[in-house]
Amino acid sequence: MNVEIIRIWEIEMPEAEVQAWDELFQKTADTVIEAEGVQTPVEVELNVVDDTAIREINRMYREIDRATDVLSFPMNEMQPGHPEDVLAEAETDPETGRVPLGNIILSWDHVQAQAAEYGHSLQREAAFLITHSLLHLLGYDHMEPEEERIMIARQKEIMERLGLPRKED
Repeated sequence: MNVEIIRIWEIEMPEAEVQAWDELFQKTADTVIEAEGVQTPVEVELNVVDDTAIREINRMYREIDRATDVLSFPMNEMQPGHPEDVLAEAETDPETGRVPLGNIILSWDHVQAQAAEYGHSLQREAAFLITHSLLHLLGYDHMEPEEERIMIARQKEIMERLGLPRKED
């Protein structure tokens, strides 16, 4: 396992459910890291919050006063598809021996609402948002049409590897 997910649950959920979600988050992260060819041991902090908390974080760091589904805060500047160019030389956390990729803030309220809106499972929505955010941490973006095309293709491939494609895919 080249990626360790440090999960921080800031919402109430029964422990058995938390364990099941943690397993999905880890499987998703493992799949993304493998698909992207990351060889360096890495770690990601994942905070699962509600809409109130993510709205405050969005306002504080992006000056956007609304809740969103997921936020990504990368620790390294990388080129999409070439993570080892940076990771092989990046500083490791002295306590873990892993390179911190960054932080993901996931709104559980948005996971539930978007799964219902798009007509798919909570698992599919949560895995998609983790995939999307991890790709951001690995240098992908979707601000320009070509960047968006590339990122969408990577997301689709990874979700298929996970066995969680969109219904229309």
